[in-house]
Amino acid sequence: MDTIDALPLEREDPFEPPAVLKELHGPLHPMTYADGRPGWLVTGYAEARAVLDDPRFSNTSQGAAPPIKELTPPEGLADLVIPPGFFIAMDDPEHSRYRRLLTGHFSMRKMRRLEPRIQEVIDDRLDEMARAGAPTDLVRAFALPIPSLVICELLGVPYGERARFQDTTARAMDFDNSIEQRGAAAAELMAYLSELVGSKRSEPGDDLLSGLVAGGELDHEELTGVATLLLTAGHETTANMLGLGTLLLLCRPEQADLVRTDPGAAESAVEELMRYLSIIHIGPIRVARADVPLAGQTIKAGQTVTICLPVVNRDATRFPDPDRFDVTRQAGQQLGFGHGIHQCLGQQLARLEMRLAFPALLRRFPALRLAVPAEEVPLRQRATVYGVAALPVTW
Repeated sequence: MDTIDALPLEREDPFEPPAVLKELHGPLHPMTYADGRPGWLVTGYAEARAVLDDPRFSNTSQGAAPPIKELTPPEGLADLVIPPGFFIAMDDPEHSRYRRLLTGHFSMRKMRRLEPRIQEVIDDRLDEMARAGAPTDLVRAFALPIPSLVICELLGVPYGERARFQDTTARAMDFDNSIEQRGAAAAELMAYLSELVGSKRSEPGDDLLSGLVAGGELDHEELTGVATLLLTAGHETTANMLGLGTLLLLCRPEQADLVRTDPGAAESAVEELMRYLSIIHIGPIRVARADVPLAGQTIKAGQTVTICLPVVNRDATRFPDPDRFDVTRQAGQQLGFGHGIHQCLGQQLARLEMRLAFPALLRRFPALRLAVPAEEVPLRQRATVYGVAALPVTW
């Protein structure tokens, strides 16, 4: 059985998992975590689903060993507390209490009602790109604004605050910043959202946050935590998928042609992009509550388990010929949105945004191409969510 010393992040090929991870054999591997504690790395698809399904694995950060040194708080900051309402890092019953209040806002029915507005946001960004002309940075012009505008509208964030929100969130999630800098950015974001919650009490609108305020089930701190989680999670992953996904499609023009010309290809393309790119490259992370047998080994109570999605989503036992990118592949069981009770609440919104955005971009600019060599595109290797830092394109 291979042993891993901490979790490697750097990808030699922008579309492939780190080489050392691709060379592993078997679904489960001992891993020495950044603080020296022993734990486990899961690289098998079936084993990953088993961990995510099993209530004996806790989703709270308390007791977890950090898989990379950047996640290790310096002395004096070791006892980090989960903010009220930040339910992504909670177990049941607390997790379900918050999620129950939000599920209806992200239902398929609600998403269908949102589709015309999302298409309008996308078309507006494409119009602005055309007016500004080439070359442009597709991240700033297209990939980042679309999910940011949509989630800000859903929560009732004023349009003029969007740039501030994007900048603060980026600073909070970039491992090139110190943990103190990231903490300060997160505190700044929460302070702004606390003010926003207060404004919704005095001047409610027709938005999700106003509805939660009116519901009366959450106090001010809980509402602030929920808003922080939804704003960050609601744009970060989708924005990076739009940027990195476009880079991949531009490097695979025959696949881009299918997305551009086949009206039915967008849905399967989104699932395949999620599988193939796996931009969540640190976790999910769980802590065993009890001794749990897994893949012929015993995960001991208190040990940390990290699921390696870039490798899990390339498991040949679930996805034949897994290193081949094929937008017609039926990859609907990819784990990019997680699995089990913590599966991404906003996954249908993210799918809709990508399903509309990729074809619209490729049809509006059929000659879209990179403005720099592919190897010069800067990558977000050390951010919480993997992607491209910028994507210079022309047409």
